Amino acid sequence: MEKIRLETKNVSMEFPGVKALSNVNFSIETGCIHAVLGANGAGKSTLMKVLAGANPGYTGEIFYDGKPIELRKPVDAKKIGIQIVYQEVDTALIPSLTVAENVMFNYVVMNMGKKQFMNWGFIRNEAKKVLSRLNIELDLGALVSTLSLAQKQMVLIARAIQSSCNFLILDEPTAPLSDTETEELFKLCRHLISTENIAIIFISHRIHEVLQICSSYTVMRNGEIVDYSPITAETTTKEIVEKMLGRSFEETFAKTPVPIGEKIFEVTNLSDTEGKVNDVSLYVRRGEIVGIAGLVGAGKTELCKTIFGAMRKSGGTVKLNGQALKIKNPSDAVKQGIGLVPEERRKEGVLVSENVDFNLSAASLSQFCNMAFINRSKTRTNANKFVESLSIKTPSVFQMVRNLSGGNQQKVAVGKWLAADCDVYLFDEPTKGVDVGAKAEIFKLINDIAKEQNCVIYASCENSELLSITDRIYVMFDGKIMAELETKKTSEDEIMHYAVGSTDPYKPNNEGGQK
Repeated sequence: MEKIRLETKNVSMEFPGVKALSNVNFSIETGCIHAVLGANGAGKSTLMKVLAGANPGYTGEIFYDGKPIELRKPVDAKKIGIQIVYQEVDTALIPSLTVAENVMFNYVVMNMGKKQFMNWGFIRNEAKKVLSRLNIELDLGALVSTLSLAQKQMVLIARAIQSSCNFLILDEPTAPLSDTETEELFKLCRHLISTENIAIIFISHRIHEVLQICSSYTVMRNGEIVDYSPITAETTTKEIVEKMLGRSFEETFAKTPVPIGEKIFEVTNLSDTEGKVNDVSLYVRRGEIVGIAGLVGAGKTELCKTIFGAMRKSGGTVKLNGQALKIKNPSDAVKQGIGLVPEERRKEGVLVSENVDFNLSAASLSQFCNMAFINRSKTRTNANKFVESLSIKTPSVFQMVRNLSGGNQQKVAVGKWLAADCDVYLFDEPTKGVDVGAKAEIFKLINDIAKEQNCVIYASCENSELLSITDRIYVMFDGKIMAELETKKTSEDEIMHYAVGSTDPYKPNNEGGQK
């Protein structure tokens, strides 16, 4: 198969007051999976939207197979086979239509009103052909609303391939997926590269996945391309992060020692009614950051929610300062000084349809009320204080939270609990979908919370993060605690040893044991 080349020369893009792209020279050929990396605001999404025809105001030149082209509308991009699958897959699908109808959606739209009768048999047969071609097994008649996120992504990729695709852009495709679902997606990507004459442009903040699936990468910073490199066995996460930041990660975040005081928060024999948390016991001392490690499905999220009262407990006790807490719901937890920054921030952590001002007062609204009325002056003062102290990037406190970047949404989710002045902070996957620059800022923020002699529980399946920020780590498997480890004396290998359910004592390789 002859390779097709897509190339930009001196492409620039400006928005009011911001130069989003500056003389970008980018190229890619079919037959590879290529990563485009960069911190939020680096310009990668702007560049991808230029290629997808969604940013018509660009300057510079674009070449397709050596010929100059204009990409001023999405239809211009689709005509030459540039397809994009955005992170928010639900916005691109029609939940009330079937899998077959969504795969063939472009055909349905083009023929709607042109024919007296729609050929539904043809639609099912063509959808079946493309799913079979991609080794995707889905019920053609199932409503898309009943599918998992991973299955919805498969439907969108099938639609892109059915519509003639040479360049497939995947925007943060693994952010909402489990490890198993991610591997299924990677299997599909490898299949596409080996059987179809396409290129996949892979945008992700998960650099370990980039090393796993991509053959090369481009790094963007401040609207410019700063590096293009092949991925080899010697390529490291640290090397890529330093290119993205323009400095070492250690320079960006260095965990400062915090005096650790007495034990003030304790969970004993905690279980939930759904069987996801089984007889868990742990403790946290003043100023301590305690990690909860484990693979997806280990029970980390359920443990946080059970402590917080968002899931019902079936047994066990939760104590703060020696007093047993009666927590039947999240409201009880908040009143007793416990705050939760949940994994699904857009669904549970922030009110995306409200502004920054309201969100930053939402967890402690009674502080800002006079009788039944909210004192807007007080909430505005509070919001401005946290916007400044947390470096939340927003035009004003009246900006809707849905319009902020992922990292800034997460800062808002944390800020509302700082305003509530909690004793115990639960963080569940706090850096999910967040770029490395914002991740360092969130680490610093969590470290500052510990400096105030608060208790922090940090649940994550990113073992490297746990090793960077915690003092101790509990490892979970199947709802149970498998091990308690001192962070400075452990390793990723030891954490994984227990995370897969091993009950044998860990022995490093040089002692003849397993990793």
